[in-house]
Amino acid sequence: MNSSAAAPCTGETGTTTTPFDMVVRNDMDRYRLVMDVIDRVPGLAVRAAVVRRRRDDARPHHHDWIRAHGTDLPRVADWVRDA
Repeated sequence: MNSSAAAPCTGETGTTTTPFDMVVRNDMDRYRLVMDVIDRVPGLAVRAAVVRRRRDDARPHHHDWIRAHGTDLPRVADWVRDA
């Protein structure tokens, strides 16, 4: 399959992406999850407005980092779940 045939499926050709970036593009990332909780829990929108804005601001920063470096942000790439 050539890249021109793939373009209608992805909307882009020859771009750099990472596994986490694909999750961001599909609105299933940790940033979106936090924003959805803040938006849906009654009374939380006012109390967590700063947190929500920071999560929303993190998404384009993540996008720009991937385009510049070809990898996820270090805080994403190096994240380890505590036992």
